[in-house]
Amino acid sequence: MNKLTTFLLAIVLLTTACQKDNRYQTVLEDPTTFHKAVDRLTSVIVHDIFSPPVASRIYAYPMIAAYEAMHLKQPEKFQSLAGQLNGLSQIEAPENPNLVHYDLAALHAFLTLGKQFIFSENTLVVFQDSLYTELKAKGMPRRLFKNSIAYGEKLASHIKDWADGDLYKQTRTYPKYTIREQDKYWKPTPPAYMDGIEPHWNKIRTFVLDSANQFVPIPPIPFSLEEGSPFREQLDEVYQVKINLTQEQTEIASFWDCNPYVTHQNGHAMFATKKITPGGHWIGITKIAAQKAQQDLPTTINTYTRVSIALFDAFISCWDTKWNTLVVRPETLINNHFDQEWTPLLQTPPFPEYTSGHSVISRASAVVLTDLLGDNFAFDDTTEMDYGLPMRSYTSFLEASEEAAISRLYGGIHYMMAIEEGVNQGQKVGDFIVQKLITNKNN
Repeated sequence: MNKLTTFLLAIVLLTTACQKDNRYQTVLEDPTTFHKAVDRLTSVIVHDIFSPPVASRIYAYPMIAAYEAMHLKQPEKFQSLAGQLNGLSQIEAPENPNLVHYDLAALHAFLTLGKQFIFSENTLVVFQDSLYTELKAKGMPRRLFKNSIAYGEKLASHIKDWADGDLYKQTRTYPKYTIREQDKYWKPTPPAYMDGIEPHWNKIRTFVLDSANQFVPIPPIPFSLEEGSPFREQLDEVYQVKINLTQEQTEIASFWDCNPYVTHQNGHAMFATKKITPGGHWIGITKIAAQKAQQDLPTTINTYTRVSIALFDAFISCWDTKWNTLVVRPETLINNHFDQEWTPLLQTPPFPEYTSGHSVISRASAVVLTDLLGDNFAFDDTTEMDYGLPMRSYTSFLEASEEAAISRLYGGIHYMMAIEEGVNQGQKVGDFIVQKLITNKNN
């Protein structure tokens, strides 16, 4: 073997070794890895049957921790959320940034916090262990791995300490809602007659909103069962729509059902079907949009974070309205006064009617996504395919939010007043977040 051949062979071997040593970079920088982590969290939220408001909290805090890592990775592009989100203080940067891989720190902070907010940790543990084994096998230096994990722990700890001050733990001990006898007030609905979910959610600290009641909708139409009254007309509309449902309306209602705990009764036996939450559906749409836009990892995490913040504040705003107005569900009035055999297409969820949660959180999410990706961002929504429902296509996020809102009338669980004012409420929440919250400095 001559000297030239030996030299060329050495170059090839060195190049191959370097490529092998850097293969971990591809795993970490590929947004697919983070999308998979989010999917795992969603699957646990479904498995553990968290309510929609609580699910929004489970998504938000881990996303924020991951985002803060991206801010430190690209401080010239992304602005810290410290000082912007209520009560969040600055996170101390690592002593030696060159020894921290921020993509891994972001993933580790996300997974570490996610495990602390759920019950069934094993799904995230298995994903985490598999990921870390792959990174080591693909050449990630031991010191870099160790320092990145340590900083991810630090991020998670900082965000967890902040989260512990949002009054969530305290509200776990607050009393249940006491049922009021008058017809106009909300009451538990069949078949399970569950207690009202999260009657004290308006006590939870908001992220961007000044308070839970910053955007109070107009009051609901005054209660009256007198024929021809505005309220009775709202009730009659729900009744008639159910009787005359088209196939398309039925499909729309089913697609946007997103009830995490649907109960079924067979004789004396009762069982439940688990589904994605409405917030989880919009997290799924966020994934679809980020992938279609071919966003890199930092931009992907920015998109997830802004949507999760909007969901969190929108649920607080909506739940403040629900538990202050206490509007009775259509099913209760129709069964008690007009038709004992009438049932809604969808199972009525266990909390007051006004305003429509789907309408509020869908509009807020759509406003944020529209701000990030544009007015005419068409997409195919495959989120519900895992739950046996076909894909639906939309020309924009706002179109999807409009369909999510009207689906609640088709499902027989909301009056139009709750849908229309819910959309208005969500629009205000979304607009406020878009205007006040700065993440990507270049936008």
